[in-house]
Amino acid sequence: MYYLNKTVSIPFEEAEQKMREKLKAVGFGILTEIDMQDTLQKKIGKSIGKYKILGACNPEFAYNALQTEYKIGILLPCNVAIIENEDKTIDLSIMDPVAALEIVGNEEVEVFAIEVKKILQSVLKDF
Repeated sequence: MYYLNKTVSIPFEEAEQKMREKLKAVGFGILTEIDMQDTLQKKIGKSIGKYKILGACNPEFAYNALQTEYKIGILLPCNVAIIENEDKTIDLSIMDPVAALEIVGNEEVEVFAIEVKKILQSVLKDF
């Protein structure tokens, strides 16, 4: 599977705020934010439920990854999706860094990805 996931039964806005706080607590900042619901409505007139993508980055991990594999930036930042389901539960889905970075084919990157995955799993576990 290419993502880590946890489904929660809290309001969307609360889930988003908690995700931001939990990522910050483990050293990840949000570099980008895409409101898919708003974007698709504005660009093509299509409606979907609440769906946000946060581009999360830990500067220390990003620096180390760039030192190991300079073009790895095309695979960064780590995307976190917050998705409201039809039953109003919320899926918190985070890109699995091991799955995403295995295409690089560099064992040093794999070690880094495993460490990042453990941190991101701890973020989901705390929900």
